[in-house]
Amino acid sequence: MQKQIFLIDKLKEDRTLTKHEWVQLITERTPEAAEYLFALAREERHIHYGHDVYIRGLIEFTNYCKNDCLYCGIRKSNSHANRYRLSEEDILDCCRTGYGLGFRTFVLQGGEDAFYTDERIVRLISSIKDRYPDCALTLSIGEKSRESYRQYFEAGADRYLLRHETSNSIHYSRLHPPSLTAKARKECLWNLKEIGYQVGTGFMVGSPYQTAEHLAEDMLFIRELNPHMVGIGPFIVHRDTPFAGQTSGTLELTLFMLGLLRLMLPKALLPATTALGTIDPNGRELGILSGANVVMPNLSPTGVRKDYSLYDNKICTGDEAAECRSCLERRMEAIGYRIVTARGDSLN
Repeated sequence: MQKQIFLIDKLKEDRTLTKHEWVQLITERTPEAAEYLFALAREERHIHYGHDVYIRGLIEFTNYCKNDCLYCGIRKSNSHANRYRLSEEDILDCCRTGYGLGFRTFVLQGGEDAFYTDERIVRLISSIKDRYPDCALTLSIGEKSRESYRQYFEAGADRYLLRHETSNSIHYSRLHPPSLTAKARKECLWNLKEIGYQVGTGFMVGSPYQTAEHLAEDMLFIRELNPHMVGIGPFIVHRDTPFAGQTSGTLELTLFMLGLLRLMLPKALLPATTALGTIDPNGRELGILSGANVVMPNLSPTGVRKDYSLYDNKICTGDEAAECRSCLERRMEAIGYRIVTARGDSLN
């Protein structure tokens, strides 16, 4: 226990650890050490963000994807997936609803769908920014060329989410098809940062074949990248993937990693993800109490939400946008936090 406390204090002081120290801290964690960590993590987030929780309006606009990632329910090979694409009008309707509910960040998320050419994406960005100039626009549409990223940025996109999933190239190859590599993924992140985006990355906790060494490498990579946002969540199995028989990640380890991220990057934006709420009814609240400061309610039309199925048993697929927002507001107030109407830019 004393060694754990020493390492947590060292992390708070130095904002990083050696790979060996990361491994030791993760493998030898205890409930007592976790409580100590979470108390420090809350202190850090209160210094920089107070008790504010930022909301992002998530619009899942296509579940077509050219990739065949082994863990993902919308992978190309899943013949059971009910595919859909939202029209530009549909997407703008989601924004209109969200704006009326107080959302000042929209997140366009989708599979890597060739139908949405650069020209279409640029037109969509321009349409949203023309109508809602006081809002931030985040894209989460996968690996693109540097030139594509530059076009989106110049059209008005502010932020880009691209989770690296795992920093270790061998582990990465066990989760993805040969066409995807950890090296290419990281190169995209560096390109996004150089162009000027607020950049978000992240990883799955408890993914198949993951070790404490892999998590340590993730922390070292994130420290080096120094992103504006880090989204992590537990790996959750999907029945129609090659990993259907694997074991899902745990709430406990995910929360511990969230606390560590808050100490390492005190000014970063950290979401309490939908996946956390899926594996535990109070998962998002526990995420906030572990150092997170963002939640991402779904603005997608209820008719398609169940079809954006990255993993099984995803929550809130039947809720209207207003229900999602008011439910989260009540949940956050119950633990002493408040949802705020703001763009919520990263201080990192």
